[in-house]
Amino acid sequence: MTMLTSLLGVAALGLALYLAALTWLWFKQEQLLFAPTVLPATQVLAQAPDIHEVTVAVDGAQLSALHLRLPNPRGLVFFLHGNAGCLETWFTNTDFYRRANFDLFMVDYRGYGKSTGRIESEAQLHADVRAAWHQVAPQYAGRKIVVYGRSLGSGLAARLSADLSAKRAPDLTVLVSPYSSMAALAAEHYGWVPGWLLRYPMRTDQLIRQLKGPLVLIDGDLDQLIAPHHSDALQALAPHARVLRIAGAAHGDIHEFDAYLDALMRLLDEL
Repeated sequence: MTMLTSLLGVAALGLALYLAALTWLWFKQEQLLFAPTVLPATQVLAQAPDIHEVTVAVDGAQLSALHLRLPNPRGLVFFLHGNAGCLETWFTNTDFYRRANFDLFMVDYRGYGKSTGRIESEAQLHADVRAAWHQVAPQYAGRKIVVYGRSLGSGLAARLSADLSAKRAPDLTVLVSPYSSMAALAAEHYGWVPGWLLRYPMRTDQLIRQLKGPLVLIDGDLDQLIAPHHSDALQALAPHARVLRIAGAAHGDIHEFDAYLDALMRLLDEL
């Protein structure tokens, strides 16, 4: 009886610790999902005369954005970046876009860089992206539109592209290192966490069929964070999507490969 009581006590303690961990995860997900670099409001981000600092007003916050504006661009690349860093490290390789003759617009999420506020929900993230889009898009009527999302931003780009597809689809949607869903990704890395706990499911798999127009999925064959099978799963749901796999590339260095840059340049040239 004493042994049984002890075992029940251990089980109860284990259950209590597990429930405590789940409770912590419920309220602290933002700390696990988002890794912003915070910058002082006085820091200058625009380092060239054709790059402009822009502010996007959203509910309860001001978002910092950068806008490469060329004299007569063919169109716009609306770029949604990953979960770490900020514009200081993401808004790079602007000469690539100058050569392609495409403007580049990139926004920092709440709490990133010089953006104020904090991320509180997936719905809020999508609303902020739409606000940034509606601010810049009118400047590009009649020009080519590319919606681009990388890593975390791939799910945000998928939602934006799906919304736009209901009226006028982007001329190209590019998802780099995409996940089928954040829920599926979490299940791979944290199998002990129940799916219902995730407040940021980011279900690209439920949106992918709604994306009209050219759709390209790019990943690295050595990516261990978001494995290439996520792109394959998305293509299985949307056969019109093209998958480009960059040999030797992992999650954080895919943009450094000539094969990636050449492929992206070809996609822009084809528009």
